[in-house]
Amino acid sequence: MGDSVTRDDCAKLDSFEFSEEPSMEMLRKLQCQFVNERDWNKYHKPRNLLLALVGEVGELAEIFQWKGEVEDGVPDFSEDERRHLGEELSDVLIYLIRLADKCHVDLPKAAFGKMELNAKKYPALKVRGSSKKYTEYEQDSTDAEDRDKQ
Repeated sequence: MGDSVTRDDCAKLDSFEFSEEPSMEMLRKLQCQFVNERDWNKYHKPRNLLLALVGEVGELAEIFQWKGEVEDGVPDFSEDERRHLGEELSDVLIYLIRLADKCHVDLPKAAFGKMELNAKKYPALKVRGSSKKYTEYEQDSTDAEDRDKQ
């Protein structure tokens, strides 16, 4: 993705990084084994998985509900809240991986491609510090071109 911030740069900035293992593929295989051992594959159709994923996102949202803005690293969370947060984030990830598996979407590859697309839609020099949607930048460019023509 061009001259973007490297993983090492992010680690310095964030002082946090994911572990290398387990990989997303390993999680996919573990989930597949878990489902097969329980004969649940017949229930794991894309629509059902999507609805389950949405439900888990709702449970994740409940953790943050009524807390106002939460600082990076959730320093004000209790150990129980942190554990619960990890569980709900994991539920979301597991369902997302399972949905991608059932839809035959190579999620890491698709996510990387999406990040490349976002880098093009939101060039750092053009959008730094702004929360506008990319269509607003396109409109700003069109408006500027129209003004230049006049």
